[in-house]
Amino acid sequence: MGHWLGRNIVEPGKLPLLLALTAFVMTFLVTRVITRLIRAGKGPFRNVSGGSGLHVHHVVPGVVLMVVGGFGAVAAGRHGFAAAVCAVLFGTGAGLVLDEFALVLHLDDVYWTEQGRKSVEIVVLTAALVGLVLAGSSPFGVNELTPDELHNRGLVGTTVGINFLIALFALVKGKPRIALIGVLVPFVAIVGAVRLARPGSPWARRFYRHRRRALAKARARAQRHDRRWEAVRNRLHDLVAGAPDR
Repeated sequence: MGHWLGRNIVEPGKLPLLLALTAFVMTFLVTRVITRLIRAGKGPFRNVSGGSGLHVHHVVPGVVLMVVGGFGAVAAGRHGFAAAVCAVLFGTGAGLVLDEFALVLHLDDVYWTEQGRKSVEIVVLTAALVGLVLAGSSPFGVNELTPDELHNRGLVGTTVGINFLIALFALVKGKPRIALIGVLVPFVAIVGAVRLARPGSPWARRFYRHRRRALAKARARAQRHDRRWEAVRNRLHDLVAGAPDR
C-alpha cells in the first residue's frame, strides 16, 4: 500500500489533491451530522449568530478557507508541508461551501427543503469527478491515448473536440450530470447526447417547440425516468443529508 501510494500519489504530486478530497468529503459528512443534531436539538452544537439575530451560515467560513487555501496552494506548489496544509484548508472550505450550494443558488435558506437536495447532488458529483482526476483521468479522455498518439497533436485535438461536442450536446439537452461525467470518461455523454432532450431544456425549447409528438414523448420519458429513480434518490438524500421539511 505504501509503495503504491508513493508511486501513484506522492511522486506525481497528487498528495495535495488526495488530502483536499479527503478533507472535502469528511467536512461534508461531519457538517451534515452537526446540522442534523442542531435541527433535532441534541448535543452541544448550536447555530452561530451575529449581532441583531444574524444567522451566520457555514458557507461564510467556507469561503474564507477556500480563499486562504487556494491562494496558498498556488504559492506553495505541489510538494511540501505547506502544500499539504493549503490543500486541507481548501478541501475543508469547499466542503462547507458546497454543503450550502443550494442556498447560494437560490439566495435563500433552503437547507432543509426539496431545493436543498441540490447541495448533496453537487457534493457527490464533485467528489466523483475529483476522484476520477486523482485516479489518472484527464479531461475529454486524453489520458486514454498512447505515448505515441500523444505526440500527434491532430489526434489529440480531434479527440478533445469530439468529446467536448458530445458533452455539450448532453448539457444542452438538459442532462448536466452525464455531461460532466463525460468530460472525464470518454464518450460516456454520448448516451445523453443521442437520446431525447428533457422538456424545458434549451434543446427542447428550440427544436421541440413545433414538434408536439417529440415533446410529448420527451415528457413521458422524463416522467418515467423520474418516477423510477426519485424514490431511490430521495432515500439516499434522506440518509446522507436528512429529510427535508414537508
